[in-house]
Amino acid sequence: METKEQELPKWFKGMVYKEGATVKNPFSGESYELNGLELSLYDFIMGCQWVEARGLMNNKRIKEFRKALDWFRVNNPEAYMVLLD
Repeated sequence: METKEQELPKWFKGMVYKEGATVKNPFSGESYELNGLELSLYDFIMGCQWVEARGLMNNKRIKEFRKALDWFRVNNPEAYMVLLD
């Protein structure tokens, strides 16, 4: 099976990590190894959730949050299911 190379989304202006890490879902306890780009988008998603919980999200950030979730669904559906679903 041929793997598709992941590309940085054009809209993403956050920090892109050179190295990945293992991330643990705090609810299920399951872990998944993410590469640097995946970890960057994952951290953005988690940050958006934190901001949203405090009622501080604006329309632009909500759109970017949804784009980040969509990016994960396409680029690493297995990690999405383990960490974000």
